[in-house]
Amino acid sequence: MSKIKTVYVCQSCGYESAKWLGKCPSCQEWSSMIEETIQETKNKNTSTSDGSIPVKLAEIILTEENRITTGLDELDRVLGGGLVQGSLILVGGDPGIGKSTLLLQICQTLGELNNKVLYISGEESCAQIKLRAQRLQVDTNNLFLLSEIIMSNIQTNILKHKPKLVIIDSIQTMYDSDIASAPGSVSQVRQVTHTLMQIAKSYNITIFIVGHVTKEGSLAGPRVLEHMVDTVLYFEGERHASFRILRAVKNRFGSTNEIGVFEMIDKGLVEVKNPSELMLSGRALNCSGSIVSCGLEGTRPMLIEIQALTSPTKFGMPRRTSTGFDYNRMVVLIAVLEKRLGFNISSQDVYVNITGGLKINEPALDLAVVFAITSSFKNKILDPYIVVFGEVGLSGEIRAISMPEKRILEAKKLGFKCTIIPHSNKIKLPQIDGIEIIGVDRIDKAMSLI
Repeated sequence: MSKIKTVYVCQSCGYESAKWLGKCPSCQEWSSMIEETIQETKNKNTSTSDGSIPVKLAEIILTEENRITTGLDELDRVLGGGLVQGSLILVGGDPGIGKSTLLLQICQTLGELNNKVLYISGEESCAQIKLRAQRLQVDTNNLFLLSEIIMSNIQTNILKHKPKLVIIDSIQTMYDSDIASAPGSVSQVRQVTHTLMQIAKSYNITIFIVGHVTKEGSLAGPRVLEHMVDTVLYFEGERHASFRILRAVKNRFGSTNEIGVFEMIDKGLVEVKNPSELMLSGRALNCSGSIVSCGLEGTRPMLIEIQALTSPTKFGMPRRTSTGFDYNRMVVLIAVLEKRLGFNISSQDVYVNITGGLKINEPALDLAVVFAITSSFKNKILDPYIVVFGEVGLSGEIRAISMPEKRILEAKKLGFKCTIIPHSNKIKLPQIDGIEIIGVDRIDKAMSLI
């Protein structure tokens, strides 16, 4: 006979307790313990089978067919070169940011390559998916749609059709009848993901899972969900902005430093091959408080515009606001300007913004932020054809950053004439024609140059 047990499960980390607790002892979250009913069954089958046998590492032969291209170079870059057969991929992001749009678009390319794709939705009917497919111009005959939430029926259809790719949209709507809790609970999400993982590994089927994001920006459901999958992808960007950043938080088959840049239009997501040119479009050339820097996302350099605005405060305490740049880092740089250069910024409200909706916390942007704040404070217009990057220390020194040559070549490609970099980076650089390179070691010397 089965035994029914009631437990309290933390919705943030999956911690289980026999009694209700106001604060989770594992993740320290308040009011996250939810009562769930678990039906325990005795395992009658105690016999063991031979199962799989170990294989020597040298005997495993890899071929190029182990990775499948998605047709989107930006997505392939983030995945590490394409889809790995038998992998389990989790895609998270805010509602309406483009998760379902992206996955439906790759169905077209995979279908044209004669790969069978099964799209399973627990939130939309097949007719609703067809309407979205028409808008995205997805009309392949190898795409099969299924509107279902019962996990046993989903498993039956996957094993029956044996597709190359399965898309689950979304994991929070799927329901396993063996678990008594409601869909979207910790127990359901854990059990459904475990079943999908077994299917992917046993039958060499690539499975995409769509996951919702909470108000705090973390993936809804337990953290164990991220540990079970092979790859975790996050969509970033503001809903009112057209740019979308696809970032790999975890990737067992590639680097987690790469990003993919997309633009949302009426016909879906379009790849952005040259993000630097797009980020700098519409830049005001004759305005104080604006300068161009070069950030590095993985191996991709991106030129971005950094804007700053200072104005006399009308309250006792000045305001400090940062968009896209680390707030605490901005406060430190303001303190360096006051101490090392003698600027009276304590009576000014300071606002710093990275245009394009990007969020970059790289220390190489420090020098550009310092220049932008100084330009606005002194109301001096900077040369629009200068690119600045470097890390600023507390004593006012400018420290070396990584991959300066890539950043300089990116600036040269877009027509910039001069770049100001740390002196320790310049002495190690090879000769680069077509752009002037100035090395500085302190911010007071850098200020005297511009």
